[in-house]
Amino acid sequence: MPAERAARIGALLVATIIFSSLSALAQTPAQTFQPPPDSFDWIQLKSGEWLKGELIALYDGKLEFDSDELNNLTFDWDDVRQVRTGRVVQVRFKDREPLTGKLLVDGTTVRILGTPDQQFDRTGLISITPGEPRERNYWSGNATFGFNLRRGNSNQVEVNTLASARRRTVTSRVILDYVGNYNVTDETTVTNNQRAYGGLDWFVTSRLFVRPVTVEYFRDPFQNFADRWTIGGAVGYQLIDTSRVSWEINAGPAYQHTKFEDVLEGESDTESTLALAAGTTYTNELAKDIDYTLDYRMLLIKPEAGRYTHHFLTGLSFESIGPLDFDISFVWDRVQQPRPESSGAIPKKDDYRLILGLKFEF
Repeated sequence: MPAERAARIGALLVATIIFSSLSALAQTPAQTFQPPPDSFDWIQLKSGEWLKGELIALYDGKLEFDSDELNNLTFDWDDVRQVRTGRVVQVRFKDREPLTGKLLVDGTTVRILGTPDQQFDRTGLISITPGEPRERNYWSGNATFGFNLRRGNSNQVEVNTLASARRRTVTSRVILDYVGNYNVTDETTVTNNQRAYGGLDWFVTSRLFVRPVTVEYFRDPFQNFADRWTIGGAVGYQLIDTSRVSWEINAGPAYQHTKFEDVLEGESDTESTLALAAGTTYTNELAKDIDYTLDYRMLLIKPEAGRYTHHFLTGLSFESIGPLDFDISFVWDRVQQPRPESSGAIPKKDDYRLILGLKFEF
């Protein structure tokens, strides 16, 4: 009996030990995955999934990533929980010069690993670019091309172009815009206008900027403008500046010189005038694949030069295939008091254009 009792006690002790071990294992939390310290870049989505590959860029609220298994992907920045780079990247914040180093981003903070390490609030992050600072990292832009060819009872060739480029640093911004339209129907030119605009901004604060110089060239013989040059300056303010919505206004003095295509006999074919210029630009990411843009510029000038002119452009852009987007733009140009031609005919005050095309972004 003593031997049998001892065996029972031993079996009970073994069972107790096994049960205690299993209970301890059950209470131990599962180890979460952590990327290894290697040369790859890693991102974690809000779903908890990790992707390994190469970070292409973060700009305008979009993170581009080249996954080892899934190839090129684009994510809304709000859908990315963590970023860990194995390479050196350039990071740009509001009101701060760009920083360079390896990067750790979590839900609230951004850490730049260097000598020493630096930490910032995630909400101030503007862009991430792989590698050391290079001139091309400061540039972004897009170009839209529309084309229409018709042959048969009516022969028509129509070409429309919209292009925009920006060079942005913490303290400055270069603005370059172009709109061109050309139409030949039955060997007769019925549309031929070109508008090019350039400006330079210096940011006094993160929102207040001074635009010391703007230059605009415009040509449209059908509106009786052989050449029109406008040079000016402005002060502007960014009312909204988030990853999805941007809205700014500006106003200032300008000088305009116009050469008219055709005028009444005895009248001068040139006119120079001081002007008051104002404008606003608004962009909004309405949905993941839909962007809205509005750009308005106006001039108050003397009656002989037109009294009031404006250029209004608005449109929607739909993401389609790779870097190409489908673009719908509406352009409205107005001259309040057009200059009569030698025949006495007065050009219409308003020109409207609806442009459909493919847009390429860089």
